[in-house]
Amino acid sequence: MNKKLLSLYGLKWNPFSPDLPNEALRIVPRVQSFCWRIEQGLVREGGFALVTGDPGTGKSVVLRILAERLEALREVQVGALAHPQSNIADFYREMGELFGVQLKPHNRWGGFKALRERWIAHIDSTLVRPVLLIDEAQEMTPQVLSELRILASTRFDSRSILSVVLAGDGRLTERLRREELLPLGSRIRTRLMMEYVGRDELRACLEYLLETAGNKKLMTPELVDTLCDHAVGNYRVLTTMASELLTAAAERESTVLDEKLYLEIFAPPESDRPRRAARGKRSR
Repeated sequence: MNKKLLSLYGLKWNPFSPDLPNEALRIVPRVQSFCWRIEQGLVREGGFALVTGDPGTGKSVVLRILAERLEALREVQVGALAHPQSNIADFYREMGELFGVQLKPHNRWGGFKALRERWIAHIDSTLVRPVLLIDEAQEMTPQVLSELRILASTRFDSRSILSVVLAGDGRLTERLRREELLPLGSRIRTRLMMEYVGRDELRACLEYLLETAGNKKLMTPELVDTLCDHAVGNYRVLTTMASELLTAAAERESTVLDEKLYLEIFAPPESDRPRRAARGKRSR
């Protein structure tokens, strides 16, 4: 959204954009507790943590919040894997870039050894583990997940030299129950299950987005209630509908978003209603 449209509504940014500034991310108590456990436990002792949930429930937002908090900690090195679908050779290429290690993909043992030596040296000088964040981890192959498990520990698995936070949907949970990945699944130390939320939580989220963006009266209370009723407990559905309404309002140069606009955008066309009613009578 350009500056002209933002000024029309008195907004500092588009409150419904996926690319929100970190200050606009609302931190609920469950997420606050999870981040604290990572900061105070996992970063200092190493191991694996897991964030799971259906699409649109806020997993990626949790990783953004966690990354910002970890990067603010002294001497904590944070890397985020950008391509979870990689094979093992590409996985080592990306790990080398993330942690500043010169790796030769054809020499897997050399890469394995170099990364571990870098992490051990970091731990010996700082007493904190490097952290690897992986979003969409359900896309990772079992071979790469197993490689990561072995890479992250030493001394016959008694010492963790890397902290790993995996985030993914239900496919990741199912994958970790497979026989070949049970050794990794049993090592998950900290878990956060993101779920669909109630109407009150959706309203609190929407009101927070509007207030931090600079115009808490952008929507009428009736429209806020309507959006929350139709978002099926999903943050992404909520913000997607709100974004579409804001775009439509900007096109019309409407200064307030209300239920009338909602009906214009989301109500079925008049021409479709008789057909649907007729089909319903025939089925009876």
